[in-house]
Amino acid sequence: MSPKITTELLKQLRQVMKSPKYVQEPVQAYIVPSGDAHQSEYIAPCDCRRAFISGFDGSAGTAIVTEQHAAMWTDGRYFLQAAHQMDNNWTLMKMGLKDTPTQEDWLVSVLPEGSKVGVDPFIIPADQWKRMSKALRSAGHDLVPVKENLIDTIWTDCPQRPCKPLITLDLSYTGVSWRDKIVALRSKMAERKVLWFVVTALDEVAWLFNLRGSDVEYNPVFFAYAVIGMNTIRLFIDGDRMMDPAVREHLQLNSTLEPEFKIQVMPYGSILSELQAVAAGLSPKEKVWLSDKASYALTEAIPKAYRYLTPYTPICIAKAVKNASETEGMRRAHVKDAVALCELFNWLEKEVPKGTVTEIIAADKAEEFRSQQKEFVELSFATISSTGPNGAIIHYKPVPETNRTLSVNEIYLLDSGAQYKDGTTDVTRTMHFGTPSAYEKECFTYVLKGHIAVSAAIFPNGTKGHLLDSFARSALWDCGLDYLHGTGHGVGSFLNVHEGPCGISYKTFADEPLEAGMIVSDEPGYYEDGSFGIRIENVVLVIPAETKYNFKNRGSLTFEPLTLVPIQTKMIDVNLLTEKERNWVNDYHQKCREVIGAELERQGRHEALRWLMRETEPLIRVQ
Repeated sequence: MSPKITTELLKQLRQVMKSPKYVQEPVQAYIVPSGDAHQSEYIAPCDCRRAFISGFDGSAGTAIVTEQHAAMWTDGRYFLQAAHQMDNNWTLMKMGLKDTPTQEDWLVSVLPEGSKVGVDPFIIPADQWKRMSKALRSAGHDLVPVKENLIDTIWTDCPQRPCKPLITLDLSYTGVSWRDKIVALRSKMAERKVLWFVVTALDEVAWLFNLRGSDVEYNPVFFAYAVIGMNTIRLFIDGDRMMDPAVREHLQLNSTLEPEFKIQVMPYGSILSELQAVAAGLSPKEKVWLSDKASYALTEAIPKAYRYLTPYTPICIAKAVKNASETEGMRRAHVKDAVALCELFNWLEKEVPKGTVTEIIAADKAEEFRSQQKEFVELSFATISSTGPNGAIIHYKPVPETNRTLSVNEIYLLDSGAQYKDGTTDVTRTMHFGTPSAYEKECFTYVLKGHIAVSAAIFPNGTKGHLLDSFARSALWDCGLDYLHGTGHGVGSFLNVHEGPCGISYKTFADEPLEAGMIVSDEPGYYEDGSFGIRIENVVLVIPAETKYNFKNRGSLTFEPLTLVPIQTKMIDVNLLTEKERNWVNDYHQKCREVIGAELERQGRHEALRWLMRETEPLIRVQ
C-alpha cells in the first residue's frame, strides 16, 4: 500500500490558512477532525476531509496542520494502517502511549506565541472545543471558528452530499410508534424543565421517527436534524424524499393531526438560523437541551444561560435499551447471519487448500451468502478479512495491493456484519485451515477465556461496562499479553453497528450503566505484529440473572449471546480451560446446533448443516 503524496495539498492548505478570502486573520494551525456536522463515526465521502488531506482513512483520527508540521492522532486500532497510508510529511501520534503528547500540548510546543488555531465550528463537538480552547488560552493561543471549511476550498473534486430515499419501519420492527417516542421524549424534557430539544446525531433522528436511509455507507441513516418543542416538531431534511407517499403516510404529513404531532419539514441548511430564532424567543430560565457532543456552531447558537447540555441524550439512552420487538428482530438477524457464515466457512474449508481464495474473494463470498438471507439490506461495516500478518492490523480492510491468499499455514481472521431490516450484526471468528502451532493455540485459548469471562459474568444492576473490561484481559495479562482496543461497543437495532452510551472499554469511564435490554459486543483479541491476529466476537444481550442471594435488593445481570456461530475447536488448547469454561463452550455449541441447525435444515442447506455438526462436537479434556 503506497502512501498518499500530500506535499502539494499541504502547500495549498497552508496558503488558504493565510488567505483573507477565507480567514479573518491568518491561522497558524488548522485542525481537521474525522467526523461530520453530526459527529458521526462513519461518514459520507463528501465529509472524508481528514482522509483527503492525509491519505489515512481509518474511522478515528485528528489531523493538525501548522506552517511547518503535519501530525495525525489516532488510536491503537490504526497505528499500522496510518503508518502505511501517510507519507513522510506526516508525524503519527499514537494515542494511549505514555510518550505521546495531547493535541493541545503538541500545539503549545510548536506554535509561535499568540497563535490562532482554526477549526470548522460545525465539525468540532462542543465538549472538545471547550477543552481545547481552555488549554490553548492558558498558553496564550486562541482557538477560532473558521466559517468556511478550508479543506473544502482545496478539494476540487469533492463528491456531492448524498440525499437517498428513506425506508419506513412499522411497529413490527420498532415496537413503539414515532408519536409515542415523541411523548416519552417530552416527558423527559418536562422532568428537566426544558422547552426545546435539538436532535443532532443521525442515528437519533432515524430512531426517533422510525425511518432509515442510506446516505452513509453501512449505516442506515440520512442527513437531517430535528428540533422538538413541547408542542412543535421540526425536521430539517433536504431533497424530494419527503414527497414519497410511503414517507408522507408514515409521518402523517397529509393528515390533520393534533398540532403537537404535526411535523414541519424545513431545509437541512436552515438549522442554524432556526436555532438562533428559537434562542431569540426564550424567556429567562427557559432552556434548550443539546448533547455536549453537538457541534460548537449549533451549541453557540444558544446563549450559555439557556443551554442544557448532557453527555448522553434521552434518545441515546432509550435507543440503547431494546424493546421486545427490537430484541426479537436482533435474534432473527443473528440466526440469518449464522446461516450465511456456516455456508461461508464450509466453502472456505473446501476451497482454501486449493490456493485460489484471497482475502477479497473471501469477503465477497461472505457478502454473497448474507445477501441470500431475507431482509438483507447491506453490510454493517467494511469486512475485515485478514490472513497471517494482515490479521495483526486491527481494522484492516483488504485492497488489491495488500490482498493475501488464504492458506493452510496461516491464521485467518474474519470480522464482518450486516444490516438486515430486523437487526444489525457484527461477528468475528478466527480460524486455521491447516494445523495451528502450539503457540497460536495457546494465544487463541487465552482470548477465548477472556471472551467467556465477559459472556458468563454476573454483575450487579448499575454496573458500568468499563468495569468488565479487565475480565476479558485477565488470562492474557497472566501471561504478559494484552490488546490495544476496547472489549465491546453498543450495537444498534438496524442502525449503527457502534452506538453509545454503553460499552466495555478501559478507554472511557463516561459510559452509562448496563441494563437489561442493552446489546453490546464481547470481542477480546491478541495481535502479534508481522505474524497473526486473533479476535473472538459475539454480540450479546444484557438479561436479568438469577443469583442465590440478592444484596440490598439491587438484582443482577448477565449476558446472553445473540451470535450463534461455532468457535473453531481445533484452535483451542482444551487443557488450558477450566471445567466451567469447557462447559460454556459445549453449551454454546449445543445452542448453535439447536437454533442454527434447525434454520439450516429449514433452508435446505444440508452441506453447511453437516459442517455445523462437525464443528460443534463437544470438547473433551485430554488426560
